[in-house]
Amino acid sequence: MVNKLKKLLKTPFVRNVMIMATGTAAAQLVNILLQPIITRLYGPEAYGLMGTFMAIAAIIGPVAAFAYPIAIVLPKRDKEAKGLIRLSLYITTAVAVIVGLILLFLHQPIVNIFNMESIAPYLYLIPIVIIFAGLLQVSEQWFIRTKQFGVNANATFFQAILLNGSKAGVGFFYPVAPVLIVLSSLNNGVKALFMILFARKSSYKSSSEEDDDKPVSLKELAKRHNDFPIFRAPQVFINAISQNLPIILLTSLFGPAAAGFYSICKTVLSMPSQLIGKSVGDVFYPRITEAAHKGESITHLVKKATLALAAVGFLPYLVVILFGPWLFSFVFGTDWVTAGEYARWIALWMFFMFINQPSVKSLPVMGAQAFHLRFTIFNLVIRMGLLAVGYFVFSSDVVAVALFGISGAVLNIILILLTLRMTKKFD
Repeated sequence: MVNKLKKLLKTPFVRNVMIMATGTAAAQLVNILLQPIITRLYGPEAYGLMGTFMAIAAIIGPVAAFAYPIAIVLPKRDKEAKGLIRLSLYITTAVAVIVGLILLFLHQPIVNIFNMESIAPYLYLIPIVIIFAGLLQVSEQWFIRTKQFGVNANATFFQAILLNGSKAGVGFFYPVAPVLIVLSSLNNGVKALFMILFARKSSYKSSSEEDDDKPVSLKELAKRHNDFPIFRAPQVFINAISQNLPIILLTSLFGPAAAGFYSICKTVLSMPSQLIGKSVGDVFYPRITEAAHKGESITHLVKKATLALAAVGFLPYLVVILFGPWLFSFVFGTDWVTAGEYARWIALWMFFMFINQPSVKSLPVMGAQAFHLRFTIFNLVIRMGLLAVGYFVFSSDVVAVALFGISGAVLNIILILLTLRMTKKFD
């Protein structure tokens, strides 16, 4: 048994996951230590306003480059991958300029339509958020492709120290929502900067290619990978709406404090996903791509990774479900006990989202982008409808969040089962 464990730990997949998870764990430790200070300094309303702004940014940011960065891992030639990086950055810049012009000329109508008076002055930061999001996406995908997982791990750690340390430090003197909003808008840019700095010290060298002199046409690359803007970008956009619209709706329907409760819940309960789930997913993506190229069975890989994540995540999420209100009150202060009630239901959804990473990563490898888009649209309609039922039928923010959480859990189970059925056909 000991020998098997040693052998397992020496495999490249497990070793790379551990590298990613170690950096993320260090970053999460910083978050755990500083978050109770930050929540006590700023309070639920300030946290809710930050959450509302970041929800808007999180909806727009992931599609800044039309999902082309996700394709960077797939080409066999580094030169084509670098072409996708240039294409992604050009698109990101164009999107940021267009959004900036829209805000410049239509700022007040947008604020009035979406009832965003409380964060109106900060909407001008969104083009900057878009640029930073695109830069981070291409950086992350390139380092995933080249298996430089240590660069990502180090950047995640130093990003957490700088940004959370700044929130806590400035909060002692000026504990208001604008501080949280401005610092949060720099989040992606800070991580991308650290990744670029650490990459300069990396020993990675591009593989020599026989056709290295052959020029890469960005137009040809865009056409070859057009399933990403056609199917994956809408899917990512709709999924971002599904995950972040609740914060905007809770602000509109129940006030900024409710959005603050939801924001802290999502931040805390995403920690296992960021620590292990994303680490496994980032390492799993190039591994399953390689397996597909070699004709290996990907069903076995998806099953194994999913069950491993389920074993790791079961206990932490169960503790939150059982003791959520007490835990949040004890850690973040008595003002946050309602957040613990939210957490009980969000934990159900987060657990199954935590274990669905292998399934999600396998879909582009199988060319199942269209399926993923359709499923995400269905997901959004069902979950937003149940959130509305909680408000209009029960007039309760806790019931609304409970319905949202339960539906998220059920839909993620369905996604995993459908993906496994597709992997069997693919094999």
